[in-house]
Amino acid sequence: MGFNVVAQILTVIHKENVRLDSDKLSDLYAQLGEAGAEDVVCRAIEELAVRLSHCERLWRQNDLPNLRKSARSLIAIADQIGMSAMARVAGDVTAAIDANDFAAASATLFRLMRIGERSLTAVWEQQDLSV
Repeated sequence: MGFNVVAQILTVIHKENVRLDSDKLSDLYAQLGEAGAEDVVCRAIEELAVRLSHCERLWRQNDLPNLRKSARSLIAIADQIGMSAMARVAGDVTAAIDANDFAAASATLFRLMRIGERSLTAVWEQQDLSV
């Protein structure tokens, strides 16, 4: 009696929905004017991209103390330009590290990466900013 075993490969695609807090961006523009706000948004986006990349590198190096610091630093920057989901998940990463929960830290870090990528794209598209 022979069984043919067919391996099925399942690919899970994580799609994170992000919503920008347009009120925060509007407040920023009201406070700083168009040129000032665009400058702040551009610098924040650049800094977020650098720090997200740094978080991933620290994870691969198994440097949890510095990963925690780097993830924590994302919170205020993301919140400043209305990326509330990104700020919340960065907080989740720091909480998982504080709890010494390696599996949760891993899962939330890679969720942070997905949300970060989508959030940065959404801000660029919303602001119609050019590189």
